[in-house]
Amino acid sequence: MNIQKRNFIIIWFANFLVAGTMTMIMPFLSLYIETFGDHSDAYVQKWAGLIFGATFITALIMSPIWGRIADKYGFKPILLINGFGIATSVFLMGFVHSVEAFFLLRLLNGVVTGFIPTSLAFISSQTAREEAGKRLGTLQMGSVTGTLFGPVLGGLMADAFGFKYTFIITSFSVVIAAIIVLFGIKEQVKVKTEKKVQYSRRTILSGLLHHRLMLNIMVVTALIQIGNFSIQPLLSLYVANLTDAKDVAFLAGLTFSAAGVGNLLFARRWGKLGDEIGYEKVLGALLLLSFIFIIPQAFVTSIWQLMICRLLFGISMGGMIPITTALVRREAPIDIQGEVMGYNTSFRFLGNIIGPMFGGIVSGFIGISSVFVLTGVLFLLGFGFLYYAKKKPVQDFEDFLSSQERRSHIERS
Repeated sequence: MNIQKRNFIIIWFANFLVAGTMTMIMPFLSLYIETFGDHSDAYVQKWAGLIFGATFITALIMSPIWGRIADKYGFKPILLINGFGIATSVFLMGFVHSVEAFFLLRLLNGVVTGFIPTSLAFISSQTAREEAGKRLGTLQMGSVTGTLFGPVLGGLMADAFGFKYTFIITSFSVVIAAIIVLFGIKEQVKVKTEKKVQYSRRTILSGLLHHRLMLNIMVVTALIQIGNFSIQPLLSLYVANLTDAKDVAFLAGLTFSAAGVGNLLFARRWGKLGDEIGYEKVLGALLLLSFIFIIPQAFVTSIWQLMICRLLFGISMGGMIPITTALVRREAPIDIQGEVMGYNTSFRFLGNIIGPMFGGIVSGFIGISSVFVLTGVLFLLGFGFLYYAKKKPVQDFEDFLSSQERRSHIERS
């Protein structure tokens, strides 16, 4: 077995463990907060939202920093720091006795929560451009599978062992993933580009915000997460309005998982199709399909209709992360791919933060159904931005960055 294939298999399995672990605590987050004292429902709900979002805030800030360090020292050290860091923070969560301590640990967790995005960047850097979509789509199946099983296992363990031991068990599963990476991964040395240009952080960020295609990739990346998270906190309430069944939580879980199943089934296929016919074409098609499949969710009259729509929506969403990552892989100079992908990850976490707030505000004013419609409009806008970028002359991102760096140097002189 060659090095690339072995690295890929190890990272796939590690992603499965880490993604499963990070979603295990989601089902009992509010219940765990209730054990800290005799608090009102409003108090618990407020802190549950803050504690849930805390990880994304620090992760948004740290992702480009980890990416820049990875470009200099390699991805493997960052994977190990993140792996053991996640394990430590999750382990300590089992011993807290106040919401403030829990909140601080979730902030710490966000500092080192870039294991899965870093693994995507690592595999992307070791993959030929012409097959990046298929490889990244297959890799995503590992994290999606973990995400599907994580909440179920977390709920079962919390009932069987209690909250404290669930945190301990999940932390050890991340330790296993980190140890596998430590002894199993062999990182190949990057072949540096001939253009030995040292890009400043300001130049890279400015380039991303002014380069038409790269800006579009970042926007679409945020839209993906907004689309996923805008309805997630409201899904159980929406399901409750569609059924008189008593097991609403179970049905809400099935409905949420339906999108994950669609994602799992088609992520690799969309990536492979992008390799064959072009990533921009597939990304545009997926944005349109997401718009088409999310709108009917606002008008369903039964739980089964919603599940079918969620499955179809998951199918269209499944290809977006590997496609956007493959586009970054294609466009970014090899010397700064880690940092560029770090910014891409930051936009993902930005979407994680905006999504629940967007859904909550919209549903509060005009109802839960309207969240689906307005999210669909966002996907349509994303398609419009991409269509506009494709109609304009092609901009080579490396040349674009070089011109930005020269201009910045002249201004400083």
